[in-house]
Amino acid sequence: MTSKVWVYAEVQADGTVEEAALEQLTKARDVGTDIGAVAFGPGATAAAATLGRYGARTVFASDDQVFVDCPGWPAATVLHRLAGEHDPALILFGPSSDARDVAGRLQAMTGSTLVSNVDDVVSTECVRMQVFGGTKVVDVALSGPLPRIVIVRAKAFPTRADDGVARVILVDPAVPEATRRARLVERNEQPAAGANVEEARVIVSGGRGLRNAENFELLERIAAVIPNTAVGASRAAVDAGWRPFSAQIGQTGKIVRPDVYIAVGISGAIQHLVGMKDAKVIIAINSDRAAPIFEIADLGIVGDALRIIPEVTRLLEERSEMRT
Repeated sequence: MTSKVWVYAEVQADGTVEEAALEQLTKARDVGTDIGAVAFGPGATAAAATLGRYGARTVFASDDQVFVDCPGWPAATVLHRLAGEHDPALILFGPSSDARDVAGRLQAMTGSTLVSNVDDVVSTECVRMQVFGGTKVVDVALSGPLPRIVIVRAKAFPTRADDGVARVILVDPAVPEATRRARLVERNEQPAAGANVEEARVIVSGGRGLRNAENFELLERIAAVIPNTAVGASRAAVDAGWRPFSAQIGQTGKIVRPDVYIAVGISGAIQHLVGMKDAKVIIAINSDRAAPIFEIADLGIVGDALRIIPEVTRLLEERSEMRT
């Protein structure tokens, strides 16, 4: 069995590497001995230095615009060709929609095993993941033809640079015309409001207990006082139209692992707990003392969040003013 592990690295046009790829490269060094990265699209070759610092010894790169203009198929087609030439045992993908798209298409070409929502990679033949809403952790054996394909949850591993240098292999981006039929014709980006929930050290999330969209302003105000804090939401709040889907925490939203998670007016349904239970510290504020969220909270406050949050914010603002 080969110990060659590849990471599918999503990159930006300026060469910035998405955090998920750096996490997976760090983990790959514990699993395999021959670590590679694959980067497609503008910025790929510029990203090679960063990928090398985090463990990739070989970077297969192409800056061709086709990988941006034609989502999914060109990347999967070229990756399939490379895998056939170099025989990696395992390819790790991040949890983004684009990465999942490429992983699924690659699996259709190879007939390989594909496992998603993975929390840990034990070896090139075994991964670890949560099932039954996060109530059980199981080891899943990987079998079938190579390469095995694994989609890893966000924030699954810490990042650790090793100051390595990668050898860059330029990839021929030529793909059949049939793979170019789907084209990206327009991109609309929603303006960011504060820190990204997947990157923030502190997340303050609101649920049905906030009663309406306007009361999320209370969370935005407290987030503005605490550095690197993002505002999240439960599925109930998102379904009600109070917050965008990008803020949703839970099984059908974002999986986060912040230093501190503050749940405000969130009862703690298992679908929500799956998305935030691995936070280092969990603080819950809820008027229902029997709310399930209190079962996993390090600090629980029973009371009306609409009265508690403004008072906490006032105290934090006063403390901030004293420091300045």
